[in-house]
Amino acid sequence: MLRSLWRWWSESARISETGQLPRLFTGLEVPYDVQLALSLKRGGLLGARWIDPENYHITLCFIGDVDNHVADEVSYELDRAASFESFRLRLSYLGTFGGDKPRALYAGVENNEALQRLQAMHERILRRVGLAPDARKFVPHVSLARLRGASAIEVADLIHHMGQFAPLEFTVRRFVLFSSKNSVGGGPYLVEQSYSLAAA
Repeated sequence: MLRSLWRWWSESARISETGQLPRLFTGLEVPYDVQLALSLKRGGLLGARWIDPENYHITLCFIGDVDNHVADEVSYELDRAASFESFRLRLSYLGTFGGDKPRALYAGVENNEALQRLQAMHERILRRVGLAPDARKFVPHVSLARLRGASAIEVADLIHHMGQFAPLEFTVRRFVLFSSKNSVGGGPYLVEQSYSLAAA
């Protein structure tokens, strides 16, 4: 069995003063070359809080603030289920969340059956350990900026002036268990555990 995450966090003094574990979620890392390409899209929008490239990622499942027992159960079940083959993934467009009041700008992931299966497996694991599934539809993406006060027209103009999105493709060879500070988002995100996928 994997070493207890709670014991590791305790020894490394990463539990908060309230005794709470960091906020957890599963996801995919973004390779450095893709980070660099996405980072070139930063700027040009007032009120945007641009996410640092080293914090780019694709969220699979949100876990939240959990106790030691649940954290260890999740980690153990993810390790047992890490039998998926590696696969290719493609970022192919820019989009926003929030409709007429956009709150985030992101790079969207092209429809990918392997990714959908992997995310569904994570959802099943969370249900198995007693966690409620996320009510939101899974929309795989890399968040680029948190928006405040920008209109939908301003954001649409920004996307237009960025020009055609040249697709960015990379191979997913592992998924990870991330932790984050309890904040409004944007990082820093830390890899707590990694799970390698089988070579395709």
